[in-house]
Amino acid sequence: MTNENKSEEQKAGGKARSTFHKLLMWRERHISEKAFVVVLALIVGTLGGFAALLLKELIHIISHTLTSGLSITGGNYMYFIYPAVGVLITLLFVRYVVRDNISHGVTRVLYAISQNKSRLKRHNILSSLCASSVTIGFGGSVGAEGPIVFSGASIGSAVGQLFRMSPRVLMIMVGCGAAAGIAGIFKAPIAGMLFTLEVLMIDLTTVSVMPLLIASIAGATVAYTFTGYEAEFFFMQSEPFVTSRIPFVVLLGAFCGLVSLYFTRVMNMTENMFQRIGSPWRRYALGAVIMAGLVFLFPPLYGEGYSSIISLLSGNTSAILDGSIFYSGRNSVIIILSFVAVLTITKAFATSATNGAGGVGGTFAPSLFVGCMAGFLFAYSINHIFGLDLSVKNFALMGMAGVMAGVMHAPLMGMFLTAELTGGYELFLPLLIVSALSYFTIKTFEPYSIYAMRLAQRGELLTHHKDKAVLTLLKIDNVIETDFHTVTPDMDLRQMVKVIAQSSRNLFPVVDSRGVLMGVVLLDDIRNIMFRPDLYRRMHVGKFMSTPPALIDIHSSMEQVMKTFDDTGAWNLPVVDNGRYVGFVSKSKIFNSYRRVLRHYSED
Repeated sequence: MTNENKSEEQKAGGKARSTFHKLLMWRERHISEKAFVVVLALIVGTLGGFAALLLKELIHIISHTLTSGLSITGGNYMYFIYPAVGVLITLLFVRYVVRDNISHGVTRVLYAISQNKSRLKRHNILSSLCASSVTIGFGGSVGAEGPIVFSGASIGSAVGQLFRMSPRVLMIMVGCGAAAGIAGIFKAPIAGMLFTLEVLMIDLTTVSVMPLLIASIAGATVAYTFTGYEAEFFFMQSEPFVTSRIPFVVLLGAFCGLVSLYFTRVMNMTENMFQRIGSPWRRYALGAVIMAGLVFLFPPLYGEGYSSIISLLSGNTSAILDGSIFYSGRNSVIIILSFVAVLTITKAFATSATNGAGGVGGTFAPSLFVGCMAGFLFAYSINHIFGLDLSVKNFALMGMAGVMAGVMHAPLMGMFLTAELTGGYELFLPLLIVSALSYFTIKTFEPYSIYAMRLAQRGELLTHHKDKAVLTLLKIDNVIETDFHTVTPDMDLRQMVKVIAQSSRNLFPVVDSRGVLMGVVLLDDIRNIMFRPDLYRRMHVGKFMSTPPALIDIHSSMEQVMKTFDDTGAWNLPVVDNGRYVGFVSKSKIFNSYRRVLRHYSED
């Protein structure tokens, strides 16, 4: 490229930037922020809907191409090969092309909201879609919902950053993208909005609800336009719900809560095991063997597992054994019960092995799958043990809502998502009961959702609790004061007095030659000797310095900092980094910052 061409391109780029800057200035003068947020929500929602559509189509094409010719009357060894190959391709793509960790999309969105001012990398828009479509299309036992949340949230973050929106608005845009992704992939606008409010824990205000709703509607509209108005899962209620079934619904809710707890704990335990393996290739080898072996033995674990859900919801129970080595037992009650029970138990292992091996996918679909299996197992067992006639289809549907509510800690989303997915609004009351009881049951044992538990353990989770949310948003780097004059232990009183004369503070950190904090000197402690010239040569800092009541590590969360202040009763505390003096934090500075962030965070 010649210098003339480069110069022309630079001029064109500069002109475009100038035009865009003028557009931003015009917007600030003529369009209020609230109105503009609504416009951006519509844009983000539409883009998120198209991203969801693209992901669904890619998964369908890959999966259909690979499995359309497989026999359903016996085992298929390709079920052992496909998932391992898919995860290997994903691993190579992420490791050598993306060069960034894009797994656990929802957790990463939560982290970005609480720790990175809602800023996400733009490559996540496409990298998450590509990686997850290969993982799921080839049979990885995960869902597409985590990746689409990650992609949609990244779209919202990119649009918000493009128009230079504040961190508060940027958070709403991230929520809009996530809501649109869920609404688009499930055709469930209400569930999309509720996901953002319950799982991402975006604060419920008039400023946030309207954009989230608009984005969800836009995402769902894209899905309806290109794929029709049919529900995602075919469901026809052949038996009306009667109040005499409520005791069984209550039992199902508690059962779903325990299943949710099992799923969450197994997922967490298994993924922690994979994290302890240092080599990515060893992780891949172990995960591929577990995942591929389970998929081969139990084909419903292949991919999202939605075909098995449709089979159970349509009353075609025996289809659950299609393509498996247990096909010959499709008319046996015992074999069907045992098969479904094993599916309920092993799905968590298959999902965590897929992610642990290097695949990219979420836990939405697995939790829906486990819920459907659990609800079916519950009703099918009771019917054959006690001779009752519970609607297996209805209970499978309710199980989906129950386990979703428990795993995600989102009872409203679990209920509405299940109703929107299937069109099963006639079961609204039992869905509500199961979701609420499942959530209550797991909440007793596990205070955080499967997405939030790791961040909560590190104190990096933003919640609906305003006080904790503000403390999470506050960073220690922003409240450290460094205008304190340091002294050394060997300085005499004369030198100390000179330092005092130059300082506007009454506190002086004492450091050695390496910068390690040795103690502090308080002006009040030496006030009685600082005007005695006879002591100037004899008294040294090392003799009258004192030990601070506590030290604040620079990596501490603000919640830990405030607890330290409460425990010590101090007003100022030194901050250290591996023992080296960094500065001081004070209650007054923290309180001022707290009020500023709270006002900003709560702005309506």
